[in-house]
Amino acid sequence: MGEDATSSEVNEDSFKQLSHIRILWIMGLVVVFGAIIGAIFESLIFGIGILIGGVLSFVNYYWLKRSLESIFSVAKSGIKPNLFAGSYILRYLIFAIVLMLIYLSKMISIVAVILGLSSFAIAVMLEGILRIFSSINTKKGI
Repeated sequence: MGEDATSSEVNEDSFKQLSHIRILWIMGLVVVFGAIIGAIFESLIFGIGILIGGVLSFVNYYWLKRSLESIFSVAKSGIKPNLFAGSYILRYLIFAIVLMLIYLSKMISIVAVILGLSSFAIAVMLEGILRIFSSINTKKGI
């Protein structure tokens, strides 16, 4: 029985990793297709704005991931991670400053940048839809 529990844990971890990688790929595809569609139907500057927002979204994602990993590693060691809360505030302040500079420069559409920033949310929703349909097909035996 112990072997079954371990193999199911490994399968679940590999499934989570696969889902994680798929979300990042979907996120990248959403940014690229959004930039192409924005450039075609609006303007080249709009498409570039979506690309910039997508890059900021990836930066935000990896910065958050690294911050959480460091906080959890410190918490596992038994030390209170009080000092690390500042990294969250710093991340938001830096992104607020970057977005404010983009808005004030008026060189790139802030709407396009925000659309690019929303690529992670769109990717998570698409991943959820993919999981729903794959679980329905698995239950039907298709």
